[in-house]
Amino acid sequence: MIATGTRLPAIALASTRGGAVDLSKLGGRAVVFVYPYTGRPGVPDPPGWDDIPGAHGSTPQAQGFRDLAAEFRQGGWDVFGLSGQSTAWQGEASARLGLPFALLSDEGFGFADAMGLARFWAGDRQFLARVTLLIQNGILADTFQPALDPAGHARALLDHIQARSST
Repeated sequence: MIATGTRLPAIALASTRGGAVDLSKLGGRAVVFVYPYTGRPGVPDPPGWDDIPGAHGSTPQAQGFRDLAAEFRQGGWDVFGLSGQSTAWQGEASARLGLPFALLSDEGFGFADAMGLARFWAGDRQFLARVTLLIQNGILADTFQPALDPAGHARALLDHIQARSST
């Protein structure tokens, strides 16, 4: 993981909102929750998924950010989700879950490699480990990991941000 205070790599990530997002060029503040995988109803999870600590929980994590998106926005934070899944796969999840923010695809792991993000294996595929990046004007301001309670992560992060800004 790169150190806080470092400019993010200039890498365009495909977005479920169309086009691409280069996090290094964002003005203002952004929360990027990195998650391993969103499943689909009726499609089995990757082999061994149930045995990997921290693998489960991406859907509840995304729903938590969905439910608090207006509060993050009110505090001046844009929200993005990021995984190594394709934009088509992410688009299905985004529509099904009613996400009001973009999911970004790092399918080739270029951003993950440049950032030194942790990964793990399930079956014959790699997945990104959960971490949350706080970005300010294209600079990594802080990281939060692991998200031990994916369903409650958005609330805990928002509470942390609000407490920090009131001091």
